[in-house]
Amino acid sequence: MKPTPSGWPRIASAVYYDDAPAAIDWLCRAFGFEVRVKIEGEGGSIEHSELTYGEGLVMVGQAGVPHKPSFRKSPHSTGGANTQNMMVFVDDADAHCEHARANGAKIVSEPKTTDYGEEWWTDRGYECEDLEGHHWWFYQRLRDGKQKA
Repeated sequence: MKPTPSGWPRIASAVYYDDAPAAIDWLCRAFGFEVRVKIEGEGGSIEHSELTYGEGLVMVGQAGVPHKPSFRKSPHSTGGANTQNMMVFVDDADAHCEHARANGAKIVSEPKTTDYGEEWWTDRGYECEDLEGHHWWFYQRLRDGKQKA
C-alpha cells in the first residue's frame, strides 16, 4: 500500500449531527477531542470538520443540508437508530467516563473490565450516548495477550 496523505490515518469515519457546530464544541468538551479543521458555511453550518484524539480522526458533518446527500442523518432524525458506533482508546476509562458524564453524556454501560483470555487481551471500558444519540465506546487496554490482534 502507498502511504496515506500526510497527517491522515488509513481509515477515518464521519458522523452527522443536526447541529454540527454545537456537536463539535460538545465532543471537545465532553470527550477530549481537538479541532484540527473547521470550515464553516453560510449561517455557521459546517461544510467540513476534522476532530482528532491522539492519532485518531473523525469528521463531524452537518445533517439535513439541502445540497448534500440525504443519507447524512443524525440519530435524532431516525428514531435513535445508529448505523455505526465509534470506539476510542483512552488512558483511563473510569476518569474519562466521569468527565463525559459531568458534561452531559448519557452512560449506557458503566465501566467494566472484559478479559478475553490469556491469548488475547483485557480491556476496561464503557459505552455512552452523545447529545444527538450517537453511541461511543471508550476503552483502555489493561493487558495485551500472547496473540497478535
